[in-house]
Amino acid sequence: MNVYSIYKDSGIEWMGNMPNNWKLTKNRFGFKKHRNGYNETDDTDVLSLTTTGIKVKKDLNFGKSSESYIGHQLVEQGDMVFTPRDFDQTPILSDVSKYNGCISNLYIVDKTKEKVLNRYVNYYWYGLKYSVDYFKNFSHGMRYSFNRFQFDEIPLLIPPLQEQQQISDYLDHKTSKIDALIEKTQQKIELLKEQRTSLINTTVTKGLNPNVEMKDSGVEWIGEIPSGWDLVRLKYLFSLEGGKDPKRIQDDDGEFPILGTGGEISRGSDFLYNKPTLLLGRKGTIDKPFLFDKPFWVSDVMYYTIQKSDITPKYLHLLFTLTPFDYYRYGSTQPSMSRLDYESMFFPIPKKDERQQIVDYLDFEASKIDKLVDIESKRIDLLKEYRQSLISEVVTGKVDIRSEVLV
Repeated sequence: MNVYSIYKDSGIEWMGNMPNNWKLTKNRFGFKKHRNGYNETDDTDVLSLTTTGIKVKKDLNFGKSSESYIGHQLVEQGDMVFTPRDFDQTPILSDVSKYNGCISNLYIVDKTKEKVLNRYVNYYWYGLKYSVDYFKNFSHGMRYSFNRFQFDEIPLLIPPLQEQQQISDYLDHKTSKIDALIEKTQQKIELLKEQRTSLINTTVTKGLNPNVEMKDSGVEWIGEIPSGWDLVRLKYLFSLEGGKDPKRIQDDDGEFPILGTGGEISRGSDFLYNKPTLLLGRKGTIDKPFLFDKPFWVSDVMYYTIQKSDITPKYLHLLFTLTPFDYYRYGSTQPSMSRLDYESMFFPIPKKDERQQIVDYLDFEASKIDKLVDIESKRIDLLKEYRQSLISEVVTGKVDIRSEVLV
């Protein structure tokens, strides 16, 4: 890729040199400081700024919804919407709206001036984010935020208008191709994961011998199982115990993690468990059982399993890939599972020697799939890094794309 023939010092250390014919100004000189007014009707489309841009909210009962959208600021097609807070956590930054509608008053909504192209500015802001994590490193206060005055002071690097158009068209073209590759790779990963789940499901219900005599399990979602297998309720295989209310902070200097459904939560609990176990969700994320074999504090949003048979937590984890959690759970806003729900579940159990053969087989076959998933996941990481680097280099003038042919 080409570079510009003449550069000059931008005067900003982290920005470095800039093309000689580009202008360094500030946001306040690129925007009209225009307000569209406020929403006065329930018929206005409600907009949401997401990781993939501005969307029209279809389900107003899902997510962080208000009881009423009267009084929310109006957005017009072509307006720029910028989120001014939580840059230490959110990947969301800004977008150019393709829709008329309304959006929360927390956002900054404005129109660019005549010789400032909104699409270019949107890419430029993302370039600052990717190059120096500007919106985190230069934000203010505990919420990592910008108010309107601070937003107006953000450095704005402006090429000539025609070049802004060229840059925007080039990045539209390139990023759409990268995004298509990322999406295709993600679909491949999902297929691999489905293949892994199907492999486990088939093996722990049918065994390794395709010619074995089968019998009806009597459980609709299990189907037929080998005739020599037993069908056993979970309560005869494991005891379930609940964690405690996470209120008291333990003075262990963070030596042991505090686990909630699906992963680690904020510190505070009063029971330390120190045996291999399968952790099962009690409320919230109930469909992601996970193994743990080190000491940890137990939260009250989960159950931990205590082995009471020769079925290991690892084998139980395999069995839980079968479970249709929607069949058992109750509650809609916060799905839950009771101890009785879990204890009443039936699982197909082969003899001990066959269980070990199944574990060995699945360890080998699933690990091959896991390696493929890891390769494809790294491919996505590289594509995202390339996308970020490309945007940053183009919008800061480190490369010159004016002679690039879009194919």
